[in-house]
Amino acid sequence: MTDKKVWFITGASRGLGVDIAKAALAAGHAVVATGRDPAKVAAAVGNQGELLSIKLDVTRPEDADVAAETSIAKFGRIDVLVNNAGNFHAGFFEELSPAQIRNQIETLLFGPMNVTRAILPVMRKQRSGLLMTISSTAGIAGGMFCTAYAAAKFGLEGWTESLSPEIAPFGIRTMLVEPGFFRTELLSAESTTYAAPLIDDYAERTRETVAAWKSMNGKQGGDPAKLAHALVQLAGHKEPPVRFAAGADAVQTFEVKANALLAQAGAYRDLSGSFSHEEA
Repeated sequence: MTDKKVWFITGASRGLGVDIAKAALAAGHAVVATGRDPAKVAAAVGNQGELLSIKLDVTRPEDADVAAETSIAKFGRIDVLVNNAGNFHAGFFEELSPAQIRNQIETLLFGPMNVTRAILPVMRKQRSGLLMTISSTAGIAGGMFCTAYAAAKFGLEGWTESLSPEIAPFGIRTMLVEPGFFRTELLSAESTTYAAPLIDDYAERTRETVAAWKSMNGKQGGDPAKLAHALVQLAGHKEPPVRFAAGADAVQTFEVKANALLAQAGAYRDLSGSFSHEEA
């Protein structure tokens, strides 16, 4: 890659996607900023630098194919793919409908797969590229009210981790980003859908959890503009981090999960190691 790269960013009409697009443009890169409404994307990112706004619904593979072709026609290459588009279906598992859970996985897991499938041939031909995927601390450690979201993010982590050695021989790197709580629009009404309260046993905890999360919206501790700047810097490294814990709370999540796994591995070590065949 040269110092100037072509960035392809999904979900760039609001939230972290806008900040990443602005940071990449400010660093002198060309940016393909995508979203379901390209006019909103252009308005959010602003008229600056080499910006191409394209319509892309990540759940539609045909959209991804057209967006990739349009990007190549304009810039000739794609160096950094940022899978960022997302939404949030929150609620207790029994109250989340099958349709809501499928929508969550369709957007957060199959969406990145659709876009990556469209762009990997470009990167393979170049023998270079970076696949940057915005995951979440919910992809490291599950939590109450996040069954659908965590299921999708855990899938995203496993898919990326498995994809990495497949594409490494072509000079393509992967980078998972696990943000903690940042002041994006994820908890806004436009991004978050709460399950309908249907079961009395969950009613009190549902009221408390929804109220707590709504009160948190717009008050999260992390600054997405600072994160975007850091991601642009990290993307310039010859070997970007395989995983990047974004935020002090994310680092803590990593450490707690790592320690829990070590404790669980050791708790029944003798039993775990006792299943070998006894050869005659």
